[in-house]
Amino acid sequence: MALGVSQQVLLIPVFLHFWTSDVLAAWLAIYAAGSLVLIADGGLQIRAINRFLAFKASVDCDGRTGQFYASMMRVYFSLVTMLAALLLIAAWLLPPSRVLGFTATVHFNAAFVVIAVGTLIVLPSNLTSALYRTRGTYARAIWLQSAAMFFAQLMQLLAVIATGSLLAVAVAYASVQVFVAIYLVAFDGPRLFPHLRGRRVSPSLRWCFGQIRLGFPFGFAGAADMALLNAPVLLVSVFVSGRVAIVQWALTRVIAGLVRVLCLQATLPLSAELGHDHAIGARERLRDLYARGSAFVTLLASLTVSALLPFWPDFLALWTHGTIPYDPFLTITLLLGSSAAAPSILALGYANCSNQGDLLVRTKGIQLALFVVLSVLLIPPMGPLGAAIAIVASDLLIQSGFMASVIIRRTLRHPSSHVAFLAAIWLTVVGGGWVVGAVIRRLVPGTGAIHLVAECALWLIVIGLLASPLAIKRVRNGLIAAVPR
Repeated sequence: MALGVSQQVLLIPVFLHFWTSDVLAAWLAIYAAGSLVLIADGGLQIRAINRFLAFKASVDCDGRTGQFYASMMRVYFSLVTMLAALLLIAAWLLPPSRVLGFTATVHFNAAFVVIAVGTLIVLPSNLTSALYRTRGTYARAIWLQSAAMFFAQLMQLLAVIATGSLLAVAVAYASVQVFVAIYLVAFDGPRLFPHLRGRRVSPSLRWCFGQIRLGFPFGFAGAADMALLNAPVLLVSVFVSGRVAIVQWALTRVIAGLVRVLCLQATLPLSAELGHDHAIGARERLRDLYARGSAFVTLLASLTVSALLPFWPDFLALWTHGTIPYDPFLTITLLLGSSAAAPSILALGYANCSNQGDLLVRTKGIQLALFVVLSVLLIPPMGPLGAAIAIVASDLLIQSGFMASVIIRRTLRHPSSHVAFLAAIWLTVVGGGWVVGAVIRRLVPGTGAIHLVAECALWLIVIGLLASPLAIKRVRNGLIAAVPR
């Protein structure tokens, strides 16, 4: 479901055509709340990843993996059943529409329940995905999830065109996710890994609760991350009365979240490989991979943001048919903050895959507390900009300033030089790309889709020419070798 942020981007213009801004705000709130349900995993996926990595260095790797997988799947099924029942009771006793301020929106409660329960049903596929990540087949899971998002997007499109119903869109989205999750767990996983088949297990309650307890630090870190990604949409919905401002915030947050998700997807296989190197004690290879991976993630985020900053106003106007105004301070705050915090995403992934639960709990606890305090103080007087400042400040001060610095000091020989190198990459790429885009916007007059395409094409050509020396192997290898380790 992490890929779901990106698939909402393309549907916004269609939703605005068939829905009012109030209904769109309701859907974005439902989607954010549904994403928060992923917190229910409770760190079990990361716990499984660490165990699967440990089994790779043990005798009878496949046998131990199959036994653990079957036992953990029982834990997942029990957890999902219990939480789904509790969620239905809670939604009946305290309707979500009343809590979030959407009592006038038709079918809001039903759509909320469909998305939330559907997300819970998907959770057991996290265990299969964890096995894919540790066995070198994670690309397959990503392709399946991407296909699911494509078909979910298509089904949502058909639902909104045919019915215009919020509930129909929710059912279309959730049904595809559930179908793919069932395929992963029941068919694809056992086919790729035959040692998963035919396992009959009856884990004790003590063992089950032990896995939940051991997964708690990772679950807490994941919950904090998910809250920081999705809770701002709900907080702005609560504190801000203007629906246009809520949609403006949600759309800008979606594009900033897309930068984060892009970096997260890039670091997932790197994190698993780092965890493997940590488990077998390959310190030199771990150090080299971490340094190069950190530089790569910084470059990826910086390049993406350098393109978004100059052309976001034109894209937003086309995306929303001019109905949602552009807020430069909000956009700049979120995008610069997302790119500056990008290296810490790799540090977070490595901490998860190297069993550093204590560090995660301390860091994420402080970060979440700081975010909540700043949100309560800043959102009422400043609106969405206050939420943006709260997010960026908590990211840079805690996740980057504390956790990433601890990981870098523990991993690399020259941490200060490495941080300075990453800062130089960020300043050069973001500043250079932003300036090039601003000049192009000034020199290329016009409006509309063709104008935006022309601007982007010209930007790509100029950036390609500036980056052309990297095509020379000697230059490329020299830059890679220059990354401080």
